[in-house]
Amino acid sequence: MTQGDDVAKPMKRIDIVKRGDRWVAERKGGGRVYVEGSTKAKAVSNAARKAQRDPRGVTIRIHGKDGKIQEERTYPRAADRGSSKG
Repeated sequence: MTQGDDVAKPMKRIDIVKRGDRWVAERKGGGRVYVEGSTKAKAVSNAARKAQRDPRGVTIRIHGKDGKIQEERTYPRAADRGSSKG
């Protein structure tokens, strides 16, 4: 076993934001577009579908038109470090 094998990889963070007339899901820091959609619901659905297939954990932050975070989802659910029973 190498030294870094026991260290968990950081989760990938995706932000869904309004860009012009489209909703885009982009990697943390405003970088590369992960997925997009003509509506927020389509962008969320497309991002969730892709996140479920990602081998790393993915956290998706859904922003409103005003830029404020409205909701945060983690895929797979077991990767949510802040989850609790109850």
